[in-house]
Amino acid sequence: MTPSVNLYAWAVPAWSSESPVDHTWVTSYDNQVHPYSTIADVVVAGQSFWYCWGSFHPQGGTPINPTGALGQQSGNLKLAQCLVQPNADSNTTPAARGKIYTYGVDGVCHQLANQVLYATANGSVPPLTVSKARGYPLSSFIYGTYGLQQTAWAAKVASCSGAQLVARLARPGGLTVVAGGEGIAVDEFERRATEVLATEPAKLASLLRLRGEVQRFAAQPWPGTGQPSAEALNARNQHLIDEAAKLLGPEHFRKLFGAEPGAKVTLVDPRTAATAGEFPPPKPR
Repeated sequence: MTPSVNLYAWAVPAWSSESPVDHTWVTSYDNQVHPYSTIADVVVAGQSFWYCWGSFHPQGGTPINPTGALGQQSGNLKLAQCLVQPNADSNTTPAARGKIYTYGVDGVCHQLANQVLYATANGSVPPLTVSKARGYPLSSFIYGTYGLQQTAWAAKVASCSGAQLVARLARPGGLTVVAGGEGIAVDEFERRATEVLATEPAKLASLLRLRGEVQRFAAQPWPGTGQPSAEALNARNQHLIDEAAKLLGPEHFRKLFGAEPGAKVTLVDPRTAATAGEFPPPKPR
């Protein structure tokens, strides 16, 4: 019998209390009820904690969300554990990175948390995501829901669950992943943009075209060897977000992204990027 448990998504401010972006992670337990103080305590209790490119946090909490709770949903525990290894630091354990091989290049904590939470999909019920985290609309604009390693992610889901996912070009050019045939589309950004720009189809088409260009650009291998710096990644991301602001105008940008046009955005944590190893070596995407 497939073990079903509630999976919980959490947030804390990313890399400073003033940050407008949240770090996210996932647990198999409610940390408001069981605030385990160490990862060793989690393991002894037979529970799972997914680091998601962060450190261990007994509990969550942000300036606008006292508990840091982003949602909970019943899921397949074995599937979640297969997709991303729990109770292991993403910096030192490749299997704990899911298909976010290179932090800041393939995605950030939001996309890795979503990979764990994919295990909460059930038939017509879409999987839980960390969409309530601050900064999520910005990260999903660039990295999508599950990161830029689309083909590798689809293959991982197939190997862990038997479900077939297909990496395809979203309308009219962004990358997305869909369950085979008539399955659930999982590109949240496109869905939200369609809602916000419902009365402006030409602007929506232009935004999605830009987003397709953004994702193709972001997925290109970096020149040279080694991982690009957080400064370089954040500068690139800032440029792409500023281009969206120019296209949308202030009102639509605020509504879609939850941020002010021109605001400095730091999606990639410099500390995490500085310590993140890369596995496997980068390959053409």
